[in-house]
Amino acid sequence: MQVRSTSMRGGIVIRRAVARDVKRLTRLVRGSRAYGGQYAAMVADYRVGPDYVETHRVFVAVDAGDSEGRVLGFYSLVLVPPELELLFVEDGMQGRGIGRLLVEHMKAEARAAGLDRVRVVSHPPAEGFYRSVGALLTGTVSANPPAVAWDRPELELALTSTNARRAF
Repeated sequence: MQVRSTSMRGGIVIRRAVARDVKRLTRLVRGSRAYGGQYAAMVADYRVGPDYVETHRVFVAVDAGDSEGRVLGFYSLVLVPPELELLFVEDGMQGRGIGRLLVEHMKAEARAAGLDRVRVVSHPPAEGFYRSVGALLTGTVSANPPAVAWDRPELELALTSTNARRAF
C-alpha cells in the first residue's frame, strides 16, 4: 500500500500524484522550454502514464487557491536504485522556490523510505539548480543515442542530517 503524503507551504500543496494528473504532467514535460532546440527530441513523445504514477513515488505541487488544482511542478522518486528520475516546474513558475520545495519534499520522502542518498542524472541546463540545493557532482553519464544525444552530469544528494543541514 502506498502512503498519500500531503504538505503545504505558502499556498502550494504537495500531494501524491494520481491517475487524473497524468495528462497535466505529460504536458508539463513536453512543453518545458528547457527541452527546446537540440533537446526537443528527448521529450517529444514522452508520456507520464497512470502505470508510472502507480509504480513510482510521484508528487505534484499544486496551487491551493486554484479550483482546477493547477499543477505547478512535480517530481518522481525511484527507490531501487535510489534516483530522482524526474523534476519539472512549469516554465512561468520557475524562480519562485517551487523546485526547492519539491526537492525538500523529495528528501523527506527518501529519508522516510530509509535512503541515505539519491542519485540525480541532470539535464545539462539544470545542473546549477541541483548544485544549489546541495547535490554534489559524482561523474558524467555518457550520451545514449538516439534517446539522449548528449552527456549528462551525474550528481548525488546526500540525505544524512549533517549534509542536509549544509545544503540549506
